Amino acid sequence: MDPAHLKALNAARRKRSAAMLVTDLASGHDRLVLEGEEVDGPLGEAVAQHFLSGKAGTVQINDRQHFLNVYLPPPRIVVIGAVHISQVLVPMAQLADFDVTIIDPRTAFATPERFADVELIADWPQDVFPQRPLDRYSALVAVTHDPKIDDPAIAAALEAHCFYVGALGSRKTHGKRVERLLTAGFGPEQIGTISAPIGLDIGAASPAEIAVAVLADIIRAFRRRTLVSSTGDAA
Repeated sequence: MDPAHLKALNAARRKRSAAMLVTDLASGHDRLVLEGEEVDGPLGEAVAQHFLSGKAGTVQINDRQHFLNVYLPPPRIVVIGAVHISQVLVPMAQLADFDVTIIDPRTAFATPERFADVELIADWPQDVFPQRPLDRYSALVAVTHDPKIDDPAIAAALEAHCFYVGALGSRKTHGKRVERLLTAGFGPEQIGTISAPIGLDIGAASPAEIAVAVLADIIRAFRRRTLVSSTGDAA
């Protein structure tokens, strides 16, 4: 690999930005493409597809073969609430190769005994995120059912353009949440990206079933996420 490409790739990793090494297999020439850079024509379409899948592979464009090697930031799920749903969601999400963090200031719930094999932070979300910011490769799952805890986390996730923002609660509960977010200055389009009631509509009733619905919703959102455009905004 070209040392300049390696340097740029390491910089992208530090920023939790996606990158791809595109190699022309006939000439050996390669180029590093960062998410948001424009690549014209059919090759650009292939680059976008591989950014979404996260999988390396060979594509043939105009009788030339290119190898696309994808480097995505590890996707992570930040769960607000050390509740029963979270206890089931954590091992499933880890099996699906997501990094998981639980945040809950309620120390009676956020205990190592209940969450032994996951990063657990017993603090308020608004105190955690300045040091541990969310980003486009983060999913936020708000399940405390307490606006004092959930709302600041949801606001931070919307501002960070997380690929998924989900919140537990009935439609009535979410209606009140929408009113609070509108008052806080968020627009209807931003608020409309929240998955609420959280998860895919599979008729889930138990904590385990809700966790399945939530993880499936997150995976769907990740694979269908909007890539960053050349202007730095969502395309």
